[in-house]
Amino acid sequence: MSAKLKLTLACGDYEIVKALKDGSIAPDGIELNVLTDMDSSSRHWRMIRNEEFDVCELSGSSYLMAKDRGQGFSAIPVFLHRRFRHGFIFVNTSKGISTPKDLNGKKVGLKTYQATAILYLRGLLAEEYGVDLSSIDWITELEEEIPFDPPPGIRITQASAGSDISEMLAEGEVDAVIHPDIIIPILRGDKRVRRLFEDYRAEEASYYRRTGIFPIMHATAIRNEILEEHPWVSNNLAQAFERAKHVAYRRMSNPRIVPLAWFLDEWDAQRELLGPDPWEYGLTPANRKNLETMIGYSKAGGLISQLEGVDDFYMDVMLESRGRGEWAGG
Repeated sequence: MSAKLKLTLACGDYEIVKALKDGSIAPDGIELNVLTDMDSSSRHWRMIRNEEFDVCELSGSSYLMAKDRGQGFSAIPVFLHRRFRHGFIFVNTSKGISTPKDLNGKKVGLKTYQATAILYLRGLLAEEYGVDLSSIDWITELEEEIPFDPPPGIRITQASAGSDISEMLAEGEVDAVIHPDIIIPILRGDKRVRRLFEDYRAEEASYYRRTGIFPIMHATAIRNEILEEHPWVSNNLAQAFERAKHVAYRRMSNPRIVPLAWFLDEWDAQRELLGPDPWEYGLTPANRKNLETMIGYSKAGGLISQLEGVDDFYMDVMLESRGRGEWAGG
C-alpha cells in the first residue's frame, strides 16, 4: 500500500480542528502532524519569515501581503478564525472620545499596523463612521511581520522598545488603542480605559445585518512546492477541514459539552443572526464579499499593490455536500 503524504499543519487549538488533531478525521492520502501549542503571533511570524510549516493558519492581512510580494505559499478558502471587531477599540476616558469621529486628529496605538483585526477596524472606521485615517498619528508597539512603506498621508511611529501600548493608553500617552486582544487594563477593570463602543455586540449585529460580513481573520496557507508536486492536496485538505468543522458543530449542540448555563440560548441567537454555518468555507458569494472587503482595505492602507481580486489570492476548492455524497465548488 502506498505511503500517505506526511504534512505538518500549524493552527490554533480550536474545536473545529479537534477531529483533525485527534485523527478521527483524516484527509484522504495525507498524514497530518498537527501543531497547536504556539500562540498565533509566533505561528504567523515563523511562517512568514521562515516558511516552517507545510500548512499554516496565517494572519489574513499578512497572507495578502506575502502573496502580493510573491512568497511561496497559497491559501485555500478555509477560515479557522473569524471575529467581529467593534469591541476592540479602546479609549482613555479623559480624552473626550465618545464617537468614532472623535478619533480624528488623535494619537492611536496599535499592536502592529498590518494585523488583520486592525486592518479591518481601520477600514470600518473610515468606511462606516467617516473617520479620517490620515488625520491620526498611528503609534505601533511591535515590529511589522512584513516591512512596507506607508501610503502618502499616513503617519506611523514605532513606540520605544519594551513599550506596552495598552499601558500607554491607561497612562494617557496615546488617546486610543486598536488591538487584536482584550487589553490588560480592561481585564483588570482600570477606570481610565473603556471601549469606544460600550454596546459593541449591538453594533456588530447591526453591521452584519447591513453587510452580511462576519469578518474573516485568518487564511490557511499551503507551501507552493507541495501544491506543485501534489495538486490534489488543496481539495483533500479542504474537505477534511469541512468534515472536522461539522463534527464540532454536532458535538457543540450537546448542552453538556460547554459549562455555560445559557449556552444553547446563545447558540440559537447566533444561528438566527448568522445562519447554520457561520464558519463557512469555500469561495461562496458571502466569503467573496468578505475577502473583497479585506483586499480593498489592504490596498487602501498601502499594504498590497500588485494583485487585484479574490481569485489572485485564493484557490477554489471542492467541498463535500453534507449527507449527499455530492461535490460543491465555491
